Amino acid sequence: MRNIRDDELSDRRGKAVSAKAALLQAYRAAKEAAEPGREARQAERIAFAEAREFRRAEREQVKLAEQARVEAEMAAREAMIVAAARAEAEERELAAKNRIARVLQDEAARKAERDRRYANRKARRA
Repeated sequence: MRNIRDDELSDRRGKAVSAKAALLQAYRAAKEAAEPGREARQAERIAFAEAREFRRAEREQVKLAEQARVEAEMAAREAMIVAAARAEAEERELAAKNRIARVLQDEAARKAERDRRYANRKARRA
């Protein structure tokens, strides 16, 4: 047969309080036992975080250096394009001036020839 006890409310409350106290005491004991390991783990986490931050900063620095290199390369390329365009424009302008000069020379030669023919005609009539 079962052992039936007549527990009073105060007895049950006392047992509950003592069980909670035992749990709290066990938690505190486990926490104190793990204290040196916790500090070591915390230091390890801090070291990992610092290393991660250092690597991130290093990647950022490499990225900025690469971006500066690309920008410098683009500026140099753009300067070359501008210089080539300027040279081409100067070449076209020089060609146009040469063409105008040739036209003027040809026109002067035709006028000189016409004047010579006119002078010959006048000389024959006189």
